[in-house]
Amino acid sequence: MKDYRQDRDNIHELIRQFLQLRAGKPATFLDEEAFDKIIDYYDENEDLALAMEAAEAGIERFPYSSQLLLRKADLLIASRKYQEALQLLDYIELLDATDINIYILKTDAYLALDEQEKAVRLLENALTLFQGEDKKELLFELADVYDDYEEFEKIFDCLKLILEEDPGNEEALYKICFWTDFTGRNEESIQLHTKIIDEVPYNELAWFNLGAAYQGLKLYEKAIDAYKYAVAIDEKFDYAYRNMGDAYIRLRQYREAIEVLERVLELSRPEDVIFEAIGYCYEKLKNYAQARFYYKKASHLNQEESRLVYKIACTYMYENQWATAAQKLEYALKMPGSSLDCSLAMGECLMQLGNYREAIHHFSLVIRNRPKNIQSWESLIRCLYYGEFYDEALEQVVAARKLTSNKPVFLYYQSAINLASGRFKEGLLFLEAALETAPRSLKKFISLDPSLLQHQQVVDLVARYRKNIRS
Repeated sequence: MKDYRQDRDNIHELIRQFLQLRAGKPATFLDEEAFDKIIDYYDENEDLALAMEAAEAGIERFPYSSQLLLRKADLLIASRKYQEALQLLDYIELLDATDINIYILKTDAYLALDEQEKAVRLLENALTLFQGEDKKELLFELADVYDDYEEFEKIFDCLKLILEEDPGNEEALYKICFWTDFTGRNEESIQLHTKIIDEVPYNELAWFNLGAAYQGLKLYEKAIDAYKYAVAIDEKFDYAYRNMGDAYIRLRQYREAIEVLERVLELSRPEDVIFEAIGYCYEKLKNYAQARFYYKKASHLNQEESRLVYKIACTYMYENQWATAAQKLEYALKMPGSSLDCSLAMGECLMQLGNYREAIHHFSLVIRNRPKNIQSWESLIRCLYYGEFYDEALEQVVAARKLTSNKPVFLYYQSAINLASGRFKEGLLFLEAALETAPRSLKKFISLDPSLLQHQQVVDLVARYRKNIRS
């Protein structure tokens, strides 16, 4: 606190002396550093005019001060006087070409003028003049220019050069993970980070990036191994647990995924995506009550997302709680951005509850928007069949075959509808055609209406066809 008060008093004294100088009154001698502090003060207070006056007053007294000349160039760029700034920077370069700030400020000016190519050439040439920290700073600057210029592959190259020189550079390690994923250069990333780990074995970011690169190649077991090293080094590395959870889900190892995702919840603020992922795992394990519990937690955090309410409804559907599921779906359908999946699910619930006309309305809505979607057509035709709207069902089967490139399932449905409505000859002909085209889809015929197998002619036809297949 004492140091802060002393610094504040010092700057106020410098400002007082500068204002005296500005007013033409006698003032104490101000050195270069004093002018630099005065410029800082006005710059931080967003008074560019007085900051510029201070810079020019300082340059008048110290005309060859690169430090003050650079401050003026910076202020010119802030004032959008880019050409004037570039001329001044050319002059400073003649005085001292080894100051890295010259090239950084020139880059800022070129980018502001939308002259990315000049910025790139400048920085590429400047790289030959510097080593160590200065070279790394220029490489970061060049990476930013490539980003503006949308030369994304070259961003990766810049970051790779930094890490080859400084394997533990945190900024480069953080950035290269994103650009590896963006450019798809996972193999190179694996080689690079394997080398880094050989040099710096306890670097959790390098292990994380290695895992991410393996994950990008869908080598999930290797990715998990790398993430395990990352969390062994830093047990609070929540992003490693997140990615590990995703990798376990990809491998369908849902219990392991739940374990690491719950660790994420311990380490960071609750997030809907984590709750949703855990809910998904429980859903796959057929533990629908637990899945619902986590989907509800996710929905509580993101109350405008209809997808989460839809997922809650699905857990009730899996348990055949059709009325409860329909209530949830009714709420989801009123939410902005509700998907056609909600309408499809609502149709299924209403059909199961015997409300066929309302179900047909929902299925028809989906088909209008997805005319080539097989599942939607199947749902509509099943609903018409169960509601005994056979003539309409036949019309829709013909439309479905036309719009879905004659999918065999609809031959089976056409057979079933004809049989159920007393058209036995037509029904058997369509069944024979279906068995000839796709014998494995017979289960669709049986699941639509198992009672169809009570017809001896149907049983004989299926048996004869299976016998022919065996021969």
